[in-house]
Amino acid sequence: MNSPHPHYLLYSKASTSDKTGHWRFVLREVDGADCFEAADNEPEVRGERLELLTVVRALESLDQPSRVTLVCSSDYVRRGLRNGLPEWRTSGWRWECFGRLVPVKDHDLWQRVDRALRFHRVQWKTRRFDLPHASIPGPCVAAAGDDGARGPTNKGGGSANVCRTGEYRPSGRG
Repeated sequence: MNSPHPHYLLYSKASTSDKTGHWRFVLREVDGADCFEAADNEPEVRGERLELLTVVRALESLDQPSRVTLVCSSDYVRRGLRNGLPEWRTSGWRWECFGRLVPVKDHDLWQRVDRALRFHRVQWKTRRFDLPHASIPGPCVAAAGDDGARGPTNKGGGSANVCRTGEYRPSGRG
C-alpha cells in the first residue's frame, strides 16, 4: 500500500567550534526523487539546543505533510520525542523538578517540533557515527541502489550501527 505522503530520510548534524554552532541537515526522499540540504552557523548556540534546532529547521522546511525517518545520534532529541512531548504539552511546557514546576529546557524549540508533528509523521533511528567517518551524506549523494535505510557508510563499506528505532505517535493517532 502506497502512502499519499512522501517519505524522507532526515540526516542531522550539529557541531560547535569556539562560540559558533554549525548545523546541517539533508532531507532525501527514500525513492531518491527529491533531496534538500541546508547548513548554517548559529553564534552562541551550542550542544543540545543546536541539535534540536537542526531538527526543527529540517521539519519546518517540508512544504507538505510527510513521513520522516530522523537519523541522528542525539539522545536529547530522541528522549524528547519519545518521552517528553506528550507530558510537556499537557503540563503547559513545564516539568516537575524537586517538587517545583519549572519551564522545560528549550521549550520554544520543542513547541515548534510539536507544531511540525501535527503535519508530519516522524520515526527515528539513533545511530552512532564512528570517528573519523562521522559525516552525514554529501549533497544528496547516495550509493547506487541504496534505499537510504542504512544511512551513512564508512570508508570500509560497512554502515553505521543502528542503536534504537522508534516512532512518535501522538495520542489519538493510529
